[in-house]
Amino acid sequence: MAVDSTEAGISSYRDLVVWQQAMDLAVADYEATGSWPKEELYGLTSQTRRAASSVPANIAEGYGRENRGSYQQFLRIAQGSLKEMETHLLIAERIGLIKLENLQKLETRSESVGKLLHLLIRKLSDS
Repeated sequence: MAVDSTEAGISSYRDLVVWQQAMDLAVADYEATGSWPKEELYGLTSQTRRAASSVPANIAEGYGRENRGSYQQFLRIAQGSLKEMETHLLIAERIGLIKLENLQKLETRSESVGKLLHLLIRKLSDS
C-alpha cells in the first residue's frame, strides 16, 4: 500500500469509496451495454466495457504499489479510462445505442468517481 491509511479505517482498496463507486459504475455500464446490437460486441460494446472495468482495476492496482508516485500514476490512468468510457458512451448516444436519459445517469456516476479520483490524487500529492 502506497499510503498508510489504517488510521482512516482503510485496510484494503475495497475500503476506498472511490473504488466502490467505480465498481458500481462498471456494473452499470455493463448493464447499459447489454442490449446493444451483437455487431457491436467486438466494437463499441467491448471498448466501453473495457474502459469502465479499467477504472476500478487501476485504482486497486495503484493501491497495491509500493510507492506514492506509482499509486498516483495508476489513479491518473483510471481518470483517463473514465474519460475514455464517457467518450464511448457519447458516441453510442449519437448513433442511437443509448438513450440520453441513460447516458446522463452514467455521466452523473462518472462525474462522482472523477471528483473522488481528483481528491485522492491531490491528497497523495499533499502528504
